[in-house]
Amino acid sequence: MSNKQINVGMVGYKFMGKAHSNAYSRIGMFFPETVTPVMKTICGRDRLAVVQAAEQFGWEGFVTDWKELLSDPAIELIDINAPSDAHKEIAIAAAKAGKHLFCEKPLALNLADSRDMLKSAEQAGIKHMVGFNYRFAPAVQLAKKLIEQNRLGEIYHFRGWFLQDWLLDPDFPLVWRLQKEVAGSGSHGDLGAHVVDLAHYLVGSMSEVIGMSETFVPERPMPTAMSGLSAKGSKDAPKGKVTVDDATLFLIRFAGGAMGSIEASRFAAGHRCTNAFEINGSKGSIRFDFERLNELEVYFTDDDPDVQGFRRVLATDPAHAYMDAWWPPGHTIGYEHTFVHEIRELMEAIREDRQPVPNFADGVMCQQVLEAVDLSIAERRWVKISEL
Repeated sequence: MSNKQINVGMVGYKFMGKAHSNAYSRIGMFFPETVTPVMKTICGRDRLAVVQAAEQFGWEGFVTDWKELLSDPAIELIDINAPSDAHKEIAIAAAKAGKHLFCEKPLALNLADSRDMLKSAEQAGIKHMVGFNYRFAPAVQLAKKLIEQNRLGEIYHFRGWFLQDWLLDPDFPLVWRLQKEVAGSGSHGDLGAHVVDLAHYLVGSMSEVIGMSETFVPERPMPTAMSGLSAKGSKDAPKGKVTVDDATLFLIRFAGGAMGSIEASRFAAGHRCTNAFEINGSKGSIRFDFERLNELEVYFTDDDPDVQGFRRVLATDPAHAYMDAWWPPGHTIGYEHTFVHEIRELMEAIREDRQPVPNFADGVMCQQVLEAVDLSIAERRWVKISEL
């Protein structure tokens, strides 16, 4: 790697592939001080689709076998955003080949595989990052700052929820995200993982959990085509079994003494992408909803009584993380910018020769909580995180 550039090979070209590609292409314009990712080679099994993606997204070349990325000495960073069942094999092989790693969440299908991935990355001495992009919204960064500066005081409560409604139609096809052997879990690992990571980031580690889950539609028509969160099929097509949860809810005791709850659902009518949390402390509270990602609601108990109440902070000023690189104050940013900020952290970590945050250790910690919740549901009891 030169001091200015790093060559990237990416496995995956759909929803997350587009988000990552956009971030790689934008970072040099807005964060020119950091290492610039060079979009060398994109990989996908469908030749026609990956050729189209390479041209559309701006990649220099393409392959249909990810092993070709590892044998190419020019490739220095492997980006994995293929379905979850592919993560482990690619990541471990890439680490052994000495390639840095950026892997979408969840890190793997289960905790054991996640730990194997972390171990391989550590043994190889490479840089490794897991894709929890919601940390990188400026409003979330402000929430972190307020907590670190003790402006909320002692934290008492964390409640988070990630709600969507794209599966309400019982005739929506059986996409890969509804198959445990490919996705690992349903709303719990897909949506809930993001909230677990935000809870870890903002409040700290968890000591024990207890949960419940439900699969509301146990069978769905087989798909004829899939892309991102969309799919095609016929309601008259043969049906297959849904093997993941449609919704999961669990309670938390944090190691630091706070209590909490996390809910994830794909059956919450009217919620397109409500990734939200509220945190209550002895000196104040904060509220965030990703559907209004530029805003953080803030309440302080020491405000004068006649003006007490939640205030809306528009996190678009140079005082807020990353915003001095974008637009004038008040000019908002969007979902895609969280990936640009995420890639900036990865590029800066490579430039500074440190591990990026969040990395595979954070991915393992998240997976540990997810599986503790699953165990609590199976055994109908509180489960200590340390049991796993």
